[in-house]
Amino acid sequence: MFALLAGPVAAQPVARPAVRPTLSAAPADSGQVFSLNDLLTYVALRHPVARQAGLLPERALQEVRYARGMFDPTAASKYYGKTFGGKEYFHDWDSQLRVPLWFGADVKAGFDRGVGTYINPESQTSPAGLSYLGLSVPLAQGLLIDERRAAVRQAQALQGLAEAERRGALNKLLLQAAKDYWDWSLNYQRLRLLDRNAGLANVRFEAVRQRVIFGDLAAIDSVEALTELQNRLATLSQARVQFRNSTLLLSNYLWDEQQQPRELPAATRPQLLPGPADWRALPPDSVAQLSQLAQQIHPELQKSRAKLSQLGVERRLLTNKLLPKLSVDYNLLQAGQPFNPEKPASLSGAYLQNNYKLGVSFAYPLLLRQERAKLQLNRLKQQELQFDLQQDTREIETGVRTVANEWEALREQLTLQEQVVRNAERLRTGEQIRFENGESSVFLINSREATLVSARVKLAELQAKYAQTQATLRWAAGGIE
Repeated sequence: MFALLAGPVAAQPVARPAVRPTLSAAPADSGQVFSLNDLLTYVALRHPVARQAGLLPERALQEVRYARGMFDPTAASKYYGKTFGGKEYFHDWDSQLRVPLWFGADVKAGFDRGVGTYINPESQTSPAGLSYLGLSVPLAQGLLIDERRAAVRQAQALQGLAEAERRGALNKLLLQAAKDYWDWSLNYQRLRLLDRNAGLANVRFEAVRQRVIFGDLAAIDSVEALTELQNRLATLSQARVQFRNSTLLLSNYLWDEQQQPRELPAATRPQLLPGPADWRALPPDSVAQLSQLAQQIHPELQKSRAKLSQLGVERRLLTNKLLPKLSVDYNLLQAGQPFNPEKPASLSGAYLQNNYKLGVSFAYPLLLRQERAKLQLNRLKQQELQFDLQQDTREIETGVRTVANEWEALREQLTLQEQVVRNAERLRTGEQIRFENGESSVFLINSREATLVSARVKLAELQAKYAQTQATLRWAAGGIE
């Protein structure tokens, strides 16, 4: 029996050639640390999603610029002439400069010249032409607000909406990056623990093997030690794959200034998981402060408020549409060109009474069905947004409290799990002493070590979850620093 078990075990190539090279492939602590702040800086400055989100405010700025373009001055000129059979029928020339004003009126200045035998009497002027300076003013609909001013106000509200969307997209990206970073750190810590655990199994297998050869232990103990070593090596191999995959996943967030993807160097290691010194309790009033802060800066609430602002501008415009269209057009005329109001004669009372062109226009729908329907639809949209805002406000406040509760629960779990690790270390140390004194077995000490490494891995998982909860709490409050 001894020759059958001890001989082949000592000769197996798995024990020496496969064990030591596998253990040396674990990450070393001497590598360069790539911190969470480094990652978030890369993401915020160079990630395509972050850059894409950065285009939203510029796009909103151009929308404002486009809306303000409705107030640009306009220069127009037209000429119509007719000559047939060597006979001149008419020459009609009209040039105008129109300047829209913010309060709804338009200032205009121009020059008309209409001559010829068959010119329209309405357009006929003296051979010198007729210059004019006029003002067009809406007296009812369009006096307080019109389409031009509404477009500018809505575009300005769109700036707040775009900024909220930018912050929302960036916060979501940074939160996911932070979570993936702590998963990477957890996989690194798990790999180190399992590598150390496999190293202990390798040392024990070599020791048991020698004792089996010298007859101090039964041959079955070497099989027990080898089986445990192989199980730990298999677990280590799986942990190594998880660490490599998490490293590749984290590399997805890395881009250089030329928008080329980058990868983490092989020697790079993450910062340590938060230790006992970082397991801080939340201040008593911090949850209320975070909830209040979320009401002010949370992107989802800001987007709803910006949409409400746009609907408010639309409501003012639609309400103004219920008024009749009443406008006055007054033009002060002067023969010749250009119009010169600085001449005393141009401003005299007699001149103003006898040299003008006046127009009044009026229109009013009798039923106003379209206008009243649009206004009612606007009110319904505002009510829907108000309900959404109330629901979002409640959900965000609940989210802050939920994450805060998870924070406190994780602190308690971390403290308890740390005590579990210490107790498991004591049990493993005591079992090791018993084994060295011949009072225990390979199976029992392997069982103690398995319990210890399982406790340490669970502690690392809780540490990673605690770090992720910290990032989630900042995100729930409306932003990640």
